[in-house]
Amino acid sequence: MWEMLNDPNLRWILMGSILLGFSNGIVGTFSYLRKESLLGDVLAHAALPGICIAFMLSGVKSVGLFLVGAAAAALAAAAITNLISRYSRIKPDAAMGIVLSVFFGIGIVLLTRIQHGSYGNQSGLDKFLFGQAASMTMGDVYVLGGTALGMSLICGLLFKEFKMVSFDPAFGRGLGFKVTALEYALLTLVTVVVVTGIQAVGVVLVAALLITPSVAARYWTDRLAAMTVLAGAFGAASGAAGAWISSGVNQLPTGPISVLAATGLFLLSVLFGPKRGILSKLLLRRQAKRDWISKQLAKAGAGAPATQAGTANPAGERGASL
Repeated sequence: MWEMLNDPNLRWILMGSILLGFSNGIVGTFSYLRKESLLGDVLAHAALPGICIAFMLSGVKSVGLFLVGAAAAALAAAAITNLISRYSRIKPDAAMGIVLSVFFGIGIVLLTRIQHGSYGNQSGLDKFLFGQAASMTMGDVYVLGGTALGMSLICGLLFKEFKMVSFDPAFGRGLGFKVTALEYALLTLVTVVVVTGIQAVGVVLVAALLITPSVAARYWTDRLAAMTVLAGAFGAASGAAGAWISSGVNQLPTGPISVLAATGLFLLSVLFGPKRGILSKLLLRRQAKRDWISKQLAKAGAGAPATQAGTANPAGERGASL
């Protein structure tokens, strides 16, 4: 860890991974509660054709242009998903699966054309499939830091509104809130964190970093504010673990290791989470069983003297009559 802090390049990777995981954890909480876990996957896979088109139009390997193209394609995919689910009988999850596969297929076709066409095979676009955190620079860290700060401020200022939209949007409409605008605001936040995380984690795995910390945090608390903070902390810890492990072992990518670290935190939460964890449930069942046995023994002990007294009186009465 100290070597990472002393090396400027490793320091940027560490800071970028922490900020990326933090912002993904915060925004992913609301996406998870709205049962839109697949939406992040759709946006991430839909970003690939946007990146390819941006390169084909500009011919320049500019991360800024790639992110603009990715954001445009992701927003288009979200709009198409919304249209399909609203104006047809297709359910939202099926619409997400259709849009994901179509956009990702288009992206693979464009990527293959770029690599085998006149553009040459040195474009490096294939790195966006699984990410390349080692290529992050100080400018990327500033972008991720601004994204994390912006996500935190927006979620803090609109926390009550996002909470209402996540749990009971019909109630919000009854109170006069612009629920549709709030839903699009959440969609924009998810798009931003997905697009900014593509460079480090890749389009294939960025959705896992968006949802897994939130699911892990759900096992530790029933309060939304605490869950949001915990999800951000779990995401940041996953990013730090991925950067640290990949820096100590050669040929290990940071993005997939960060996702595996988030999965490890999820498994620990499933096992040891209070009230919801497997171990906690087993202990509660064991304690409930002990309490039930104790109550049954207490009832049996309290009923025994009364039974004996009840059997003695009839015998006495019969003796007196005789």
